[in-house]
Amino acid sequence: MGNLIKPVDYANQMGISRQAVYAKIKKGILTSKNIGGKIFIVTKDTTTPATPSPKIVKNEQSDVSHSSSIQDQEKLLEAKDETISILKETIVDLKDTNKMITSTLRSEVELLKDAFGEMKMLYGLQLEHKKQNETNLEVEDESTVIDSVEMEDEDSEEWIELGDFFAQYSIKKQKKQKKIKKYLKKCLKKGDTRIDSFNGEMVFLANAEFEDVLKKA
Repeated sequence: MGNLIKPVDYANQMGISRQAVYAKIKKGILTSKNIGGKIFIVTKDTTTPATPSPKIVKNEQSDVSHSSSIQDQEKLLEAKDETISILKETIVDLKDTNKMITSTLRSEVELLKDAFGEMKMLYGLQLEHKKQNETNLEVEDESTVIDSVEMEDEDSEEWIELGDFFAQYSIKKQKKQKKIKKYLKKCLKKGDTRIDSFNGEMVFLANAEFEDVLKKA
């Protein structure tokens, strides 16, 4: 049979921390039982010796007390050594875990850098493609405008005013100018396509021939 003792009480008796006690339980150094959801440590049962004569009892008690003190000290030293060993193992485990975490973080950072580089490259290609399309559209629009202007220039007709008309045909006398102007108005009313009206004033096709009109006038 063995005695049951709480981990906290065992730790107090042995002068170690509760973490060290639970570490011993985990490693199987200490025997434990789960009773009603609570953990108890099983300690070895010590039997009480028969009562001797007074003198013998006194000597035995002294020897037992001295022996118990030595055992307690040995157990205390052993427990501290085990605690130190457990702490060392814990430190090693923490270092290993830290190395793993650091390595994982470095890998993640490298992956993020690669992903960012790829995204930057794709964005640059898209931006360049967009600019190229915009440039092509601008060139097409400019070409369309130029073609339109050239077509307008080809189809447009030059018109001159009455004063330029007289100058073109060297008509300087006012009397003759009035006579010709009057006849030209008649031609305009008849629908002569060489003559038009702009802002109430007659205009004439610059490249048209008006010799027939001048002769009749």
